Amino acid sequence: MPGETIGIVGGGQLGRMMSLSAKKMGFRVGVLDPTADCPAAQVADWHIVASYDDTVALEEMARRCAVITYEFENVSVESLNAILPISYIPQGTDLLAITQDRLLEKAFLEANNVVIAPYATIIHPSDIPDAIEGIGYPCVLKTTRGGYDGKGQYVLYGMKDLAPSMDLLREGTCELEAWIPFEKEISVMVAGNGKEYIPFPVVENIHHNNILHETIAPARIDPEVAKEAQRIALEIAQALNLHGVLGIEMFLTETGSIYVNELAPRPHNSGHYSIEACDMSQFDMHIRGICGWPLADVKLLSPAVMVNILGQHHEKCRQLILEKPSWQFHDYGKKEVKTGRKMGHITILTENIEDTLKEIQQTNIWD
Repeated sequence: MPGETIGIVGGGQLGRMMSLSAKKMGFRVGVLDPTADCPAAQVADWHIVASYDDTVALEEMARRCAVITYEFENVSVESLNAILPISYIPQGTDLLAITQDRLLEKAFLEANNVVIAPYATIIHPSDIPDAIEGIGYPCVLKTTRGGYDGKGQYVLYGMKDLAPSMDLLREGTCELEAWIPFEKEISVMVAGNGKEYIPFPVVENIHHNNILHETIAPARIDPEVAKEAQRIALEIAQALNLHGVLGIEMFLTETGSIYVNELAPRPHNSGHYSIEACDMSQFDMHIRGICGWPLADVKLLSPAVMVNILGQHHEKCRQLILEKPSWQFHDYGKKEVKTGRKMGHITILTENIEDTLKEIQQTNIWD
């Protein structure tokens, strides 16, 4: 209940926005992250500077918190398991283990009759030709662990791509996945408290260089397709006994088929629009879910477009603050500006999505 302390493992922008929601509800917040003055620590009550697998530091957090959550999936499962006897981690560690390993994730989805792209496990280079025979070109070779924003994967269009893709196998077991000829990339956030599960609106995602560029809410898709995407999200949430929020990335084909691509066991970049555009944000629902509060249906109050601010856009976007008074600017407080690094985002509430997309393009910042 309000007044108690929520511990967040991870101090990035997701932890920052979780903290802001928790503080709004009256909770105290502690953060564990190896970086001093990280985004979440700037708004939290206290910060333990330690690595994510530091069991002693995690034990200290457990003693100081009523509930512990995590803001990204590269937290050590073993370290969290070590503190389970003295802590309350509503999300559990099974969800973390499943989403850390692409093969485990696919096995879970298959076991729950969720449609995914055909794939094969690749342990040795000699496994690739046999796998391609069944899957065909184009296909994608992916590391089973650690990939994000396009890292840890290589697209194969033909035999000439085999040699350069071999670098990924040096990192360990991989999976070879069929390329789905999708019309749109969509995603759904879903929230749960272990008893009830609530989907967010289906949104449409546009990527530049494998990094999310824009999210359009609601997705410009057939309403029946949107209902099916939400149904899939609810099935997954129930199978996981979800506490908190889960991001589900999907591919939508021209024929209306939906393939689940990836799960994120925490708030997701494509859900940021919900802070302004919904009556309850993904961060509000995450805090409610892990604290066992009841959940209500989420209402989209206005169509919206969210656009990411990467390092190369940072300075120019600061100038936009003076030019676009109706745009909602979020700066994550990161000290080091790097090309490709997520520094913030902008949410634009709109009555005309097409006009807003043109307005974003006309700034010439995201070319």
